[in-house]
Amino acid sequence: MNHRSLTRFAWLAVAAAIATIMLKAGASLLTSSVGLLSDTLESFVNLASALIALAMLTVAARPADNDHPYGHGKAEYFSSILEGALILVAAGAIGITAVQRLMHPRPLEQIGLGLAISVVAALLNLAVGRVLLRAGRRYRSVTLEANAQHLLTDVWTSVGVLVGVGAAGLTGWLPLDPILALVVAGNIVATGVRLVRRSVSGLMDAALPPEDQQALLAELARYADLGVQFHALRTRQAGARRFVSLHVLVPGDWTVQRGHKLLEDVETGIRTVLPNATVFTHLEPSDDPASWEDVGLDRGTSDDVSRV
Repeated sequence: MNHRSLTRFAWLAVAAAIATIMLKAGASLLTSSVGLLSDTLESFVNLASALIALAMLTVAARPADNDHPYGHGKAEYFSSILEGALILVAAGAIGITAVQRLMHPRPLEQIGLGLAISVVAALLNLAVGRVLLRAGRRYRSVTLEANAQHLLTDVWTSVGVLVGVGAAGLTGWLPLDPILALVVAGNIVATGVRLVRRSVSGLMDAALPPEDQQALLAELARYADLGVQFHALRTRQAGARRFVSLHVLVPGDWTVQRGHKLLEDVETGIRTVLPNATVFTHLEPSDDPASWEDVGLDRGTSDDVSRV
């Protein structure tokens, strides 16, 4: 599935965010709970994040061109960075509101109805979050996965708020409501920091994760009996697309045709174990000393992989 097809999941996130904003805002107005208000503010962040995700997935869907020969996949990382930043802004707003309510407590009203509405909103976020998470992992979309993680975090936030507001209503201890809102703020700060760190890692061309490297190692090991060796092995990821480059060393008496056939097999095998991979190979004779002068290019993979 291409990025353009993935935008339908972003539209689903937009619709869910609008629906939960309406539900949570109604619950907040009914109860006068700052905890539920904080939950509502986070849903506004969900809406902004979904709109950003929609825009970035649209950009990422553009084909490679002269100015961007490797495509536009990295646009997805900007979505995650902006989403993380918005989460931090929302956390700040929640914190300020909670402190003000802690200093000036207000009684809660119509708690039962307000909590019932919030439960519906939480269940909606749970359903949509699980759909986005499956899609993000299946299609290796960092944008959808980040959006899903945010929605699922919002679900846990809502559960905490519901428990806290219910406890405040039962006990009559009004400070519990703003204290809970501060806990919510701290939780979403952690989520925002994780999203930003992951996206920055992608923009810095970090190597593929260990599980992908091990799959790559196992695939290349199949050629050991043919006297084939590999070095100058480097990997990176840009959004849903992986990039792998390596030098393939074969006996010097091989024909060009045989070497070419081997490279085709190697590239096909790598793309099989690493879908959405762009593979660059370079053929060298193993008995030429010059072929080993670029062994220093081995980086971006684990030591085990680079010594295949």
